[in-house]
Amino acid sequence: MSNYFRLAQEGAVAVLTFDRNEKRNPLNEDSVSELEANILAVRDDERVRALLLTGAGAAFCAGADISRLKGVTDQAERQRLFGAVPTQRRRILRRTLTLLTNLEIPTVAAINGFAVGGGWFIALACDLRIAVESAEFWMPEVDLGSPGPRAPEQWLTAHVGAARAKEIIFTCRHFKAEELYRWGLLNRVVRKEELMPVAMELAQSLAAKKQSAIAQAKANINGFFLE
Repeated sequence: MSNYFRLAQEGAVAVLTFDRNEKRNPLNEDSVSELEANILAVRDDERVRALLLTGAGAAFCAGADISRLKGVTDQAERQRLFGAVPTQRRRILRRTLTLLTNLEIPTVAAINGFAVGGGWFIALACDLRIAVESAEFWMPEVDLGSPGPRAPEQWLTAHVGAARAKEIIFTCRHFKAEELYRWGLLNRVVRKEELMPVAMELAQSLAAKKQSAIAQAKANINGFFLE
């Protein structure tokens, strides 16, 4: 039984929703493993021709579960606690991001709120990204004393260049959707009530196209970015 995600299907589009709104859809070992399992299920389902990934509530995905840091104000102690993230979780996250990136079907991230750290990396691993106007994005890893995964940081650099990637990663500041749209990291910015209809319309239009052509084009583009 799913604890973190809801997987549904609308026609040829699989809709995967991160559904732990009460904790702003965090990443921990269980949720990352479940995400991987759901992506594998989508990959192996011949009826699915596009994937739409979104979050429930106020967050797309709030990144690593840092509940252990609640009430800890000493920066050195916060860094020590965050640095104790299990190696297994990091390994599964890297594997899951690669799996999502390499899906042959087109993928759309409908970003309904906060996309933080690993949550932002998940959005970056999707082919297309649509965000609500109020969405915020940031990568807190440097402030927490732990580097992010190598591959997603390289994807970010491929998208926006080294100078902007370093600004995002080094400063850990919060970015609004409109700014990231201007940088080319988002395909569209829409009002909250428009998000799912616009994202679904896009996903359905992609699902209706010749899949072998999309798969080849995707491999060509990703090969350029990821080599």
